[in-house]
Amino acid sequence: MTGPEISVAPYWELTFDADGDVDGPERDRLLAALPASGVRDLIVFAHGWNNDRSLATRLYSDFFAPIPRLAPAARIGYVGVVWPSMLFCDEPIPDFPRPTAAGPAPGPALDQDTRQALKKAFPGRATVVDRLARMLHGHPRDEAGLEEFGRLVRSLVEAEPPGPQGLFAADTMTPGAPQREPVMFSRPTAAVCAEFAQAEAQLEAPEGQESFSLPNPWNGAKELLRQATYYAMKRRAGTVGERGLGPAVGRLAGAAPGLRVHLVGHSFGGRLVSFALCGLPAGAGAVKSVTLLQGAFSHYAFAARLPDDPRAGGVLQGREHRIDGPLVCCFSRFDAALGTFYPLASRLAHDDRSLLDLGLGSLLGARWGAMGHDGVQAVPGTRSCTLADALGSAMPASGCVNVDAAGVVRRGGPPSGAHSDILHPELARVVLAAGRIH
Repeated sequence: MTGPEISVAPYWELTFDADGDVDGPERDRLLAALPASGVRDLIVFAHGWNNDRSLATRLYSDFFAPIPRLAPAARIGYVGVVWPSMLFCDEPIPDFPRPTAAGPAPGPALDQDTRQALKKAFPGRATVVDRLARMLHGHPRDEAGLEEFGRLVRSLVEAEPPGPQGLFAADTMTPGAPQREPVMFSRPTAAVCAEFAQAEAQLEAPEGQESFSLPNPWNGAKELLRQATYYAMKRRAGTVGERGLGPAVGRLAGAAPGLRVHLVGHSFGGRLVSFALCGLPAGAGAVKSVTLLQGAFSHYAFAARLPDDPRAGGVLQGREHRIDGPLVCCFSRFDAALGTFYPLASRLAHDDRSLLDLGLGSLLGARWGAMGHDGVQAVPGTRSCTLADALGSAMPASGCVNVDAAGVVRRGGPPSGAHSDILHPELARVVLAAGRIH
């Protein structure tokens, strides 16, 4: 099916709920259409931070648009994955207009569009969302107000929700040790908000200048809500990938023997398509490439051992071998969402060293770094190259490949920087190169 807003054909969508259950009629239409479509290469793209289907559809249409021109002889089909994620509306998306004419609410207040997105992402929690919005607007003056805010945030995202989602939060694991929640769920809210506020001030300081002021902790309260919400989305992405997309890809391969599947994910969508490798049926060899665009999950997710803890390993260790081709990770140092806030939010509980004492610079290469900031880490044999090199020579046929995409992924202001700056023909060419699609 191809809607008037889609730039390519044939195009289908696969919609999943928060527990990974697929829309059956959509899946069945795709299964029925593929064998007769003549498609040899199927590009399956999973969005990241997103508030509605129309935004996801436009992302897919714009990203896919140059591909027919770049590979005119290839028989390509396209699938857009739609899953329940969300975006805070103060985050810039290059090439996309602001979601409202008025723009987002200034400072730490919560704009109306983000309030509605939170209510959609967390059904049945409208009362909690409205209470959080009032507190961000009014700033109760005592520390007890901040602690109440933190309690409400924790209740909104449910650190251990019912159903399968609670199993998919971790990026790294230590055998025999229980999963730990991020420090923002266990430390005093005032301290966590103060650190987020300081990080924001550092990002907003003129280039080359340090920020030594001690901002109001309430200035970091919105960031706590943002990061807690994104933690829930990260957990949800793993669920949808392993329980939803992986089995669906297995069924597609069974319906169309010889089909070559290429998984692409942006932000948490990169986590989703990576976890899909865990959900593939045994022996499935249809996935010929995986391309991660600013992946919002740990750079150690595929590592067998962590450099600073030989007992621990990545939750996806060895899963790159389920790809009959390369795992390509595009990253950029201009991604502030992953270079600054992701490490802050991903620290484990019970590590009581101050994040600010460590310094933001050291966090960038630390244990809690993200794929989209510095690429796959601690996987032997991983190759690294610039974007120009990746497009100017043959892509490796297997293994992990880090591509420094900072040459094009560089636009966007605070708080997320260039995290969503992915609509570039060069990145579409990376997908084609990774999949050996000609």
